Amino acid sequence: MGSHRRLAPSGFDRGAAAALCVMSAAAAALGAAPADAAPHGGTKAEVDRLYQQAEKATEAYDKAGERAHTLRRQINDAQDRIARQQQRVNTMREQLGSVAGAQYRSGGIDPTVALLFADDPADYLDKASTLDRIGAQQAGQLKELRSALRDLSQERAEAAGKLAELEKSRKDVSTHKRAVEKKLAKARQLINSMPAAERAAYERASRGGTRDLPDLTGVVAPDARAAAAVAAARSALGRPYVWGANGPSGFDCSGLMQWSYAHSGIHLPRTSQEQRHAGRRVPLSQAQPGDLVVYRSDASHVGMYVGHGQVIHAPYPGAAVRYDPVGMMPISSVTRP
Repeated sequence: MGSHRRLAPSGFDRGAAAALCVMSAAAAALGAAPADAAPHGGTKAEVDRLYQQAEKATEAYDKAGERAHTLRRQINDAQDRIARQQQRVNTMREQLGSVAGAQYRSGGIDPTVALLFADDPADYLDKASTLDRIGAQQAGQLKELRSALRDLSQERAEAAGKLAELEKSRKDVSTHKRAVEKKLAKARQLINSMPAAERAAYERASRGGTRDLPDLTGVVAPDARAAAAVAAARSALGRPYVWGANGPSGFDCSGLMQWSYAHSGIHLPRTSQEQRHAGRRVPLSQAQPGDLVVYRSDASHVGMYVGHGQVIHAPYPGAAVRYDPVGMMPISSVTRP
């Protein structure tokens, strides 16, 4: 890829800027096939539309999956806290029970302690505080037990709420998965319906990521973290787009960004909608290698700027991770993690 020297302050060389100026506003989100063998415009446009919808559903799938993962972790933590709190309650009850045993051996059980064995401990706690025979030590123990039981009840209620939310997230994951699979299956049917020459041209365009590599001579990342992220993204060139995947053998668009930046010690959120807020916004004219370029008004696609007007991204199913012009589709923002 040639030697690497520092970028001009603008982030683009004049050649790249000129190229951006003449880019067609109708540049396809999935890249263009050779002009002499382009697929039928209507069919390709419909395939592109389906892939865009599938990508949006994939982002929703990723978000629901990440939420489910977070909830599972929170539920595990809550279960640990509940177990510890239950042990604390059990210990306190044992201590109060020993008082009951001592009173029984000395001639009877104090009514305040006898209530420990009532069917409704909450009712016991409410009544115990009003009894006039309670001792100071027992009063402190009863107050502490009341607080512990309330904390335990609250923990259980919160855990139950998270379990319900987790179930909803699981259903959301399943719903989005079906939506993605439906869109992809329809797109594949359309591609298969193309005449052989047009289909071959489309497939060649999809595999274009490892051929005709752009000249990035003189490009260098602004710092070590960005350099590590760019190097990781470059190492992924040629690996397949796999919806819902974040490496290392396959990626969706935001999964590639998350995986690449993990190599620099930075944890990005899972979806492109969240990644656009994962740093400082910069103008496109000041883009530097490692910046995240977020596309479309709904932020449903993301790539990594690597210099000279090029991004690396995971385009769509059937296509490998590849280079494409930064202006390949409408840009909504540029973020510097």
